[in-house]
Amino acid sequence: HRLFSFISRNWRGRPLTDYRTIVELIGATTSTAGLTVRCQLDERPYSAGIKVSDQDMAKLNIQRNDFHGEWNYTIAPRPS
Repeated sequence: HRLFSFISRNWRGRPLTDYRTIVELIGATTSTAGLTVRCQLDERPYSAGIKVSDQDMAKLNIQRNDFHGEWNYTIAPRPS
């Protein structure tokens, strides 16, 4: 969630006319605290409608933030 405010600030007032423009603006996002962003357009086909089972969801290592954990969370690698 912290990243999106910087991206929005970076492309404010610029028309988002095509994917290349969007990728370049996202990739040019930085902050004075040292944030840098890497961005690449994935043009592979996306299969819509894939259902994730409750069992697969339970296997995810989701770490919910104290503030609105339903929106703010980290998916970390599974412990080995």
